[in-house]
Amino acid sequence: MKNLEHIIQENRSAFDLHEPSEGHFERFEQKLNRQHKRNQRFTVSFVLKAAAVALLVTLSGLWVYEQVIPQKVMNKGIALHQISPEYNEVEMYYSTLVNQKFNEINSLEFSDDKQKVILLNELNQMDSIYENLKKDLKINPTDERVINAMIQHYQLKVEVMNQILNQLHQVKTINQQKSDNYESTEI
Repeated sequence: MKNLEHIIQENRSAFDLHEPSEGHFERFEQKLNRQHKRNQRFTVSFVLKAAAVALLVTLSGLWVYEQVIPQKVMNKGIALHQISPEYNEVEMYYSTLVNQKFNEINSLEFSDDKQKVILLNELNQMDSIYENLKKDLKINPTDERVINAMIQHYQLKVEVMNQILNQLHQVKTINQQKSDNYESTEI
């Protein structure tokens, strides 16, 4: 590139002597106009192609949304709190109570960690029944039987968790007594 600049600089006087032939500027202007028209056609065709691709992507996205997403939403169902404020209070009370009991069970020490994992999994599996009830409630939001079944599910789960806690505390007490008796016989 520098070599070309050097040649132009050395021969500058020769370039300044000659004028372009007659009609040069008109021909140059016509070439520019033709080039400009080609660029406009290219731009319009490019925009149309881009719009077609964007439309295709949008329609594909909508199709995927309609086919996949609503099924997941339909599978979710609705909860009690979405029915009325009174049921919201009931659900809040029981869900808080269930969470407290679950945390209490989880905090207890087990002699075998496998038993703890199995017990916690069983408690979590009880929620699958509740998920089915939520689906039923979505289908029949005014059906009192479904609402009562959901409340009874919470009550049953709390009752089961209370029984588990009572039994675990009894086992802990028995183990503590055995440990105390064993220590007292050694002395």
